Amino acid sequence: MQLRRYHSIQGYRADVFDLLVRDETRANPFFAIFMDNTLEYSADWLLATVVDKGQVKLATLCTKPLNLLLYQVQDDPLDGTVEFLAEELKRIGFRPPGVLAEDKLARRFDKAYASPGGSFVRRTMALMHLDAPPSYQKAPGFARMLEESDMSFAPNWEQAFCEECNTNVFTLAENTQRIRSRLGTGSHLIWQDGVPVSQAVYGRETPDGAVINWVYTPQEFRNRGYATSVVAELSGRLLDQGKHFCCLFADANNPTSRAIYKKMGYYDICLFDDILFDN
Repeated sequence: MQLRRYHSIQGYRADVFDLLVRDETRANPFFAIFMDNTLEYSADWLLATVVDKGQVKLATLCTKPLNLLLYQVQDDPLDGTVEFLAEELKRIGFRPPGVLAEDKLARRFDKAYASPGGSFVRRTMALMHLDAPPSYQKAPGFARMLEESDMSFAPNWEQAFCEECNTNVFTLAENTQRIRSRLGTGSHLIWQDGVPVSQAVYGRETPDGAVINWVYTPQEFRNRGYATSVVAELSGRLLDQGKHFCCLFADANNPTSRAIYKKMGYYDICLFDDILFDN
Protein backbone atom coordinates (compact mmCIF):
# COMPACT_ATOMS: atom_id res chain seq x y z
CA MET A 1 0.00 0.00 0.00
CA GLN A 2 1.04 3.59 -0.59
CA LEU A 3 -0.09 6.95 0.78
CA ARG A 4 -0.34 9.30 -2.18
CA ARG A 5 -0.41 12.99 -1.27
CA TYR A 6 -1.56 15.83 -3.50
CA HIS A 7 -0.55 19.48 -3.44
CA SER A 8 -3.31 20.88 -5.61
CA ILE A 9 -7.08 20.55 -5.58
CA GLN A 10 -6.99 19.87 -9.31
CA GLY A 11 -4.61 16.94 -8.98
CA TYR A 12 -6.63 15.44 -6.16
CA ARG A 13 -9.87 15.89 -8.07
CA ALA A 14 -8.44 14.06 -11.08
CA ASP A 15 -7.88 10.92 -9.00
CA VAL A 16 -10.95 10.85 -6.74
CA PHE A 17 -13.81 12.82 -8.27
CA ASP A 18 -15.21 10.06 -10.49
CA LEU A 19 -14.88 7.62 -7.61
CA LEU A 20 -16.77 9.83 -5.17
CA VAL A 21 -19.50 10.86 -7.57
CA ARG A 22 -20.63 7.21 -7.79
CA ASP A 23 -21.71 7.49 -4.15
CA GLU A 24 -22.61 11.18 -4.03
CA THR A 25 -24.73 11.21 -0.90
CA ARG A 26 -22.27 9.34 1.34
CA ALA A 27 -19.32 11.25 -0.09
CA ASN A 28 -21.04 14.66 0.05
CA PRO A 29 -18.62 16.34 2.54
CA PHE A 30 -15.75 15.95 0.04
CA PHE A 31 -17.45 18.01 -2.63
CA ALA A 32 -17.04 21.26 -0.69
CA ILE A 33 -13.55 21.72 -2.14
CA PHE A 34 -14.49 20.59 -5.64
CA MET A 35 -17.57 22.76 -6.15
CA ASP A 36 -16.11 26.04 -4.84
CA ASN A 37 -13.86 27.54 -7.51
CA THR A 38 -12.58 30.22 -5.12
CA LEU A 39 -10.72 27.76 -2.87
CA GLU A 40 -6.95 27.44 -3.13
CA TYR A 41 -4.73 24.68 -1.74
CA SER A 42 -3.28 25.36 1.72
CA ALA A 43 -0.03 23.86 2.97
CA ASP A 44 -1.62 22.70 6.25
CA TRP A 45 -4.25 20.63 4.43
CA LEU A 46 -4.09 16.92 3.71
CA LEU A 47 -5.34 15.70 0.34
CA ALA A 48 -4.49 12.03 0.02
CA THR A 49 -5.43 8.56 -1.14
CA VAL A 50 -4.38 5.10 -0.09
CA VAL A 51 -3.44 3.17 -3.23
CA ASP A 52 -2.92 -0.58 -3.54
CA LYS A 53 -1.81 -2.23 -6.80
CA GLY A 54 -2.60 0.97 -8.67
CA GLN A 55 -6.16 1.21 -7.32
CA VAL A 56 -7.49 3.89 -4.96
CA LYS A 57 -8.76 2.09 -1.87
CA LEU A 58 -9.50 5.08 0.33
CA ALA A 59 -9.81 8.85 -0.10
CA THR A 60 -9.06 11.23 2.74
CA LEU A 61 -9.21 14.99 3.09
CA CYS A 62 -8.48 17.39 5.94
CA THR A 63 -8.89 21.14 5.54
CA LYS A 64 -7.92 22.32 9.01
CA PRO A 65 -9.47 23.31 11.34
CA LEU A 66 -12.13 20.88 10.10
CA ASN A 67 -11.97 17.16 10.80
CA LEU A 68 -10.39 14.51 8.61
CA LEU A 69 -12.85 13.05 6.08
CA LEU A 70 -12.66 9.41 5.01
CA TYR A 71 -14.30 7.53 2.17
CA GLN A 72 -13.48 3.87 1.63
CA VAL A 73 -14.24 2.41 -1.78
CA GLN A 74 -15.15 -1.00 -0.40
CA ASP A 75 -16.02 -1.55 3.25
CA ASP A 76 -13.62 -4.32 4.25
CA PRO A 77 -12.53 -4.10 7.90
CA LEU A 78 -9.89 -6.77 7.29
CA ASP A 79 -8.00 -5.15 4.41
CA GLY A 80 -5.87 -2.94 6.69
CA THR A 81 -6.39 0.22 4.64
CA VAL A 82 -7.63 2.39 7.50
CA GLU A 83 -4.94 1.12 9.86
CA PHE A 84 -2.30 1.83 7.21
CA LEU A 85 -3.55 5.41 6.86
CA ALA A 86 -3.44 5.95 10.63
CA GLU A 87 0.18 4.77 10.82
CA GLU A 88 1.19 6.88 7.83
CA LEU A 89 -0.31 10.03 9.36
CA LYS A 90 1.67 9.37 12.53
CA ARG A 91 4.82 8.82 10.48
CA ILE A 92 4.52 12.10 8.55
CA GLY A 93 3.41 14.00 11.65
CA PHE A 94 0.02 15.11 10.34
CA ARG A 95 -2.41 15.58 13.23
CA PRO A 96 -6.06 15.99 12.31
CA PRO A 97 -8.37 17.62 14.87
CA GLY A 98 -10.70 14.63 14.57
CA VAL A 99 -12.42 12.44 12.02
CA LEU A 100 -15.83 12.63 10.31
CA ALA A 101 -16.93 9.54 8.42
CA GLU A 102 -19.45 6.74 8.27
CA ASP A 103 -19.65 5.44 11.83
CA LYS A 104 -17.86 2.09 11.48
CA LEU A 105 -15.14 3.63 9.35
CA ALA A 106 -14.64 6.55 11.75
CA ARG A 107 -14.36 4.22 14.74
CA ARG A 108 -11.86 1.97 12.99
CA PHE A 109 -9.68 4.97 12.27
CA ASP A 110 -10.11 6.25 15.82
CA LYS A 111 -9.01 2.89 17.25
CA ALA A 112 -5.93 2.81 15.01
CA TYR A 113 -4.93 6.45 15.38
CA ALA A 114 -5.81 7.69 18.88
CA SER A 115 -4.30 6.52 22.12
CA PRO A 116 -6.71 4.91 24.64
CA GLY A 117 -8.83 7.67 26.14
CA GLY A 118 -7.43 10.16 23.62
CA SER A 119 -10.64 10.76 21.73
CA PHE A 120 -14.38 11.10 22.17
CA VAL A 121 -17.45 10.92 19.95
CA ARG A 122 -18.77 14.46 19.80
CA ARG A 123 -21.94 13.48 17.95
CA THR A 124 -23.50 10.78 15.82
CA MET A 125 -25.59 11.92 12.88
CA ALA A 126 -28.01 10.26 10.51
CA LEU A 127 -27.34 11.07 6.87
CA MET A 128 -30.76 11.40 5.19
CA HIS A 129 -31.70 11.63 1.50
CA LEU A 130 -34.68 13.06 -0.42
CA ASP A 131 -35.25 12.47 -4.13
CA ALA A 132 -38.96 13.32 -4.55
CA PRO A 133 -41.01 16.46 -3.84
CA PRO A 134 -41.44 16.79 -0.06
CA SER A 135 -44.79 16.18 1.59
CA TYR A 136 -45.72 18.42 4.52
CA GLN A 137 -48.45 20.47 6.16
CA LYS A 138 -47.54 24.12 5.76
CA ALA A 139 -47.17 26.14 8.95
CA PRO A 140 -48.57 29.68 9.25
CA GLY A 141 -46.42 32.21 7.47
CA PHE A 142 -44.26 32.13 4.35
CA ALA A 143 -40.72 31.53 3.13
CA ARG A 144 -38.43 34.32 1.94
CA MET A 145 -34.74 34.73 1.23
CA LEU A 146 -32.22 36.23 3.65
CA GLU A 147 -32.27 40.03 3.72
CA GLU A 148 -29.87 42.65 5.04
CA SER A 149 -32.15 43.35 7.99
CA ASP A 150 -31.78 39.72 9.10
CA MET A 151 -28.15 40.36 9.99
CA SER A 152 -29.44 41.66 13.33
CA PHE A 153 -30.37 38.13 14.46
CA ALA A 154 -29.10 35.47 12.01
CA PRO A 155 -25.50 35.38 13.36
CA ASN A 156 -26.89 34.79 16.86
CA TRP A 157 -29.14 32.01 15.57
CA GLU A 158 -26.20 30.18 14.04
CA GLN A 159 -24.11 30.60 17.16
CA ALA A 160 -26.96 29.07 19.16
CA PHE A 161 -27.19 26.24 16.61
CA CYS A 162 -23.49 25.44 17.06
CA GLU A 163 -23.81 25.40 20.83
CA GLU A 164 -26.90 23.17 20.80
CA CYS A 165 -25.37 20.73 18.31
CA ASN A 166 -21.99 20.67 20.06
CA THR A 167 -20.17 21.58 16.88
CA ASN A 168 -17.55 24.18 15.99
CA VAL A 169 -18.57 27.53 17.46
CA PHE A 170 -17.65 30.53 15.33
CA THR A 171 -17.21 33.96 16.81
CA LEU A 172 -20.01 36.42 16.26
CA ALA A 173 -17.80 38.31 13.80
CA GLU A 174 -17.09 35.11 11.85
CA ASN A 175 -20.77 34.21 11.78
CA THR A 176 -21.66 37.68 10.56
CA GLN A 177 -19.12 37.50 7.74
CA ARG A 178 -20.22 34.01 6.65
CA ILE A 179 -23.90 34.86 6.67
CA ARG A 180 -23.45 38.20 4.91
CA SER A 181 -21.77 36.32 2.02
CA ARG A 182 -25.10 34.47 1.47
CA LEU A 183 -27.05 37.65 0.71
CA GLY A 184 -28.40 37.54 -2.83
CA THR A 185 -27.29 33.93 -3.41
CA GLY A 186 -30.65 32.25 -2.81
CA SER A 187 -29.05 29.83 -0.36
CA HIS A 188 -30.48 31.02 2.99
CA LEU A 189 -34.23 30.68 3.53
CA ILE A 190 -36.13 32.35 6.38
CA TRP A 191 -39.62 31.34 7.50
CA GLN A 192 -41.62 34.36 8.59
CA ASP A 193 -44.82 34.33 10.63
CA GLY A 194 -45.20 37.98 11.56
CA VAL A 195 -41.53 37.88 12.58
CA PRO A 196 -38.67 35.57 11.48
CA VAL A 197 -39.17 32.23 13.23
CA SER A 198 -36.96 29.61 11.53
CA GLN A 199 -34.27 29.11 8.90
CA ALA A 200 -32.61 26.53 6.65
CA VAL A 201 -29.53 26.95 4.46
CA TYR A 202 -28.42 25.36 1.21
CA GLY A 203 -24.94 24.73 2.57
CA ARG A 204 -23.07 23.10 -0.29
CA GLU A 205 -23.69 21.21 -3.48
CA THR A 206 -22.58 18.04 -5.16
CA PRO A 207 -22.71 17.56 -8.93
CA ASP A 208 -26.33 16.35 -8.77
CA GLY A 209 -27.44 17.20 -5.25
CA ALA A 210 -27.67 19.77 -2.50
CA VAL A 211 -26.86 19.59 1.20
CA ILE A 212 -29.17 21.40 3.64
CA ASN A 213 -27.85 22.55 7.00
CA TRP A 214 -28.06 25.29 9.64
CA VAL A 215 -31.69 24.37 10.34
CA TYR A 216 -32.61 26.39 13.40
CA THR A 217 -35.70 27.60 15.24
CA PRO A 218 -35.42 29.65 18.45
CA GLN A 219 -36.86 27.95 21.53
CA GLU A 220 -39.87 30.24 21.75
CA PHE A 221 -41.05 29.28 18.23
CA ARG A 222 -40.57 25.52 18.38
CA ASN A 223 -43.20 22.79 18.01
CA ARG A 224 -45.27 24.83 15.56
CA GLY A 225 -44.10 23.23 12.30
CA TYR A 226 -41.86 26.12 11.25
CA ALA A 227 -38.69 24.05 10.81
CA THR A 228 -40.60 21.42 8.85
CA SER A 229 -41.99 24.08 6.55
CA VAL A 230 -38.72 25.89 5.90
CA VAL A 231 -36.79 22.65 5.22
CA ALA A 232 -39.54 21.32 2.95
CA GLU A 233 -39.77 24.62 1.09
CA LEU A 234 -36.01 24.81 0.53
CA SER A 235 -35.84 21.13 -0.47
CA GLY A 236 -38.67 21.55 -2.95
CA ARG A 237 -37.11 24.63 -4.51
CA LEU A 238 -33.78 22.87 -4.98
CA LEU A 239 -35.44 19.88 -6.66
CA ASP A 240 -37.48 22.23 -8.86
CA GLN A 241 -34.25 23.96 -9.88
CA GLY A 242 -32.87 20.69 -11.24
CA LYS A 243 -31.13 19.02 -8.33
CA HIS A 244 -31.72 15.27 -8.36
CA PHE A 245 -31.65 14.96 -4.59
CA CYS A 246 -31.23 16.79 -1.30
CA CYS A 247 -29.52 15.42 1.78
CA LEU A 248 -28.96 16.53 5.35
CA PHE A 249 -27.46 15.39 8.63
CA ALA A 250 -29.87 14.90 11.52
CA ASP A 251 -29.05 14.20 15.16
CA ALA A 252 -29.14 10.41 15.39
CA ASN A 253 -30.24 10.68 19.01
CA ASN A 254 -33.19 12.95 18.28
CA PRO A 255 -36.02 10.68 17.05
CA THR A 256 -38.41 13.63 16.83
CA SER A 257 -36.48 15.54 14.18
CA ARG A 258 -35.70 12.36 12.24
CA ALA A 259 -39.38 11.42 12.25
CA ILE A 260 -40.28 14.86 10.88
CA TYR A 261 -37.78 14.52 8.04
CA LYS A 262 -39.01 10.99 7.27
CA LYS A 263 -42.61 12.17 7.14
CA MET A 264 -41.46 14.79 4.65
CA GLY A 265 -39.93 12.10 2.42
CA TYR A 266 -36.32 11.92 3.58
CA TYR A 267 -34.95 8.46 4.31
CA ASP A 268 -31.87 7.17 6.15
CA ILE A 269 -28.68 6.37 4.24
CA CYS A 270 -26.21 5.66 7.06
CA LEU A 271 -24.81 7.02 10.33
CA PHE A 272 -21.82 9.35 10.57
CA ASP A 273 -19.60 9.79 13.63
CA ASP A 274 -17.90 13.09 14.45
CA ILE A 275 -14.91 12.16 16.67
CA LEU A 276 -12.44 14.59 18.23
CA PHE A 277 -8.84 13.71 19.14
CA ASP A 278 -6.85 14.91 22.11
CA ASN A 279 -3.77 15.95 20.12
